[in-house]
Amino acid sequence: MEYSLPILPTISTSFIVLSAIMVAIGWSLIRKRQIEAHKKAMLWAAIFAIVFFIIYASRTIFIGNTSFGGPEHLKIYYTIFLIFHITLATIGAGLGIVSLITGLKNNHSLHRKVGPITSIVWFCTAITGVAVYLLLYVFYHGGETTSVIKAILGF
Repeated sequence: MEYSLPILPTISTSFIVLSAIMVAIGWSLIRKRQIEAHKKAMLWAAIFAIVFFIIYASRTIFIGNTSFGGPEHLKIYYTIFLIFHITLATIGAGLGIVSLITGLKNNHSLHRKVGPITSIVWFCTAITGVAVYLLLYVFYHGGETTSVIKAILGF
């Protein structure tokens, strides 16, 4: 039996990975005091994150979300992990907005405090996002595609 990966989740997950890579590059650049290159890298990280969000939100609105299709005894662990990922992503997005605004407005004192925290949260978000993708589409075949509430909580 041949199985192919779903195109939209694969593309959107790729954009989150690209975003995290750009954050890592941006972090490296600022440690070398390459401020303009850092700004460009972080703006690309934000663009990739926004593209992810547009694809994800569009898919959620127009198609729905995919429920966990793995073994029933793992579903509770997957659900807890997914809620952790969603919480991280929400916090990461908020911190990302604050980091972008403070960086672009040259509020360096706040940006230096928030930026590293944002980066760490974003790395964790990207890693857990890839794990969710792998659990939904690679390790197990996705369950039904349905509303957000039903896909996450199962009812």
